[in-house]
Amino acid sequence: MGRRRRLAPPAPRGTISQVTSRPAAAQHLRDLARLRRVRDRIDREYAQPLDVEALARGAHMSAGHLSREFRLAYGESPYGYLMTRRIERAMALLRRGDLSVTEVCFAVGCSSLGTFSSRFTELVGVCAQRLSAPGARATAGMPSCVAKQVTRPIRNREAPVTEPQHLE
Repeated sequence: MGRRRRLAPPAPRGTISQVTSRPAAAQHLRDLARLRRVRDRIDREYAQPLDVEALARGAHMSAGHLSREFRLAYGESPYGYLMTRRIERAMALLRRGDLSVTEVCFAVGCSSLGTFSSRFTELVGVCAQRLSAPGARATAGMPSCVAKQVTRPIRNREAPVTEPQHLE
């Protein structure tokens, strides 16, 4: 009978975390790039009818995965980000004063006046009608870049809560 040869142990290829983290990190970077493209599309096409499913198809992701990853990256859902963009644009149109609230609602891509009004009040802290009133021109004479910063909507339900006023 012949002698048995001992086989040398296999050369170490790295730990499991090292092997799996490289592809995971690369995938994470690809996902972040897709999320930036989704956010840029929302910024460009805010007035178009956009929904999470359409955005996800454009990014080659499932709607659930897009929503989870978008929230992790930007702190709010794609729909929340879209509505914030629409409300920001609506504020600018209302400050101009030549369109009614209903016209502004449809101009920024909202299809429901009720949803637009409630979201506007939630983010801005005042109703759209009050912002469009002739006496509400607090930013008159202010450079538009400053006016936009000063009147920027507050995201994630951080609008100040106003106390109800009691009439006696």
